[in-house]
Amino acid sequence: MANQKNNAEMPNAHLHELFVDELRDILGAEKQLLKGLKKLAGAAGSEKVREAFETHYSQTEGQIDRLKEVFSSIDLTARGKKCKAMEGLLEEADEIIESFSEQPEVLDAALISAAQKVEHYEIASYGCLVTYAKLMGHTDAEQLLAETLAEEKDTDALLSEIAMSEANVSATA
Repeated sequence: MANQKNNAEMPNAHLHELFVDELRDILGAEKQLLKGLKKLAGAAGSEKVREAFETHYSQTEGQIDRLKEVFSSIDLTARGKKCKAMEGLLEEADEIIESFSEQPEVLDAALISAAQKVEHYEIASYGCLVTYAKLMGHTDAEQLLAETLAEEKDTDALLSEIAMSEANVSATA
């Protein structure tokens, strides 16, 4: 690992290496998610569910831009990598769409479930990144990542509210 040699004299070198790897992972995940959100929005039956996915699509574009700012704040070029976790979550979402497309009363609840799994992955990822940035004194990165973490939590709360007020209720009818 060339980074270890280059970073050997840097304080927190191992944590920095982990931080950069996690940044690349979440950047790749966010880019993959853009495609997935289009599919989720297209499959949604409810206007509220569709709007939630479309809003998150716009937020995700902003989060990608914010991640690029984070990379810049630590003097690195923004470069993502394929996120296997997101790939798996999106494959599961595709399976859900396929499995429940003939059951519109359940489909939106299933789509929200799939989307919340994605949100929880993102919340965990950004939570760790905020902590790493804080520990290393990357204040700009910490602030940018905390902003995204708050958006992810808000999206999760919105999806829960839609599920409880509409989608899950329709699925029980």
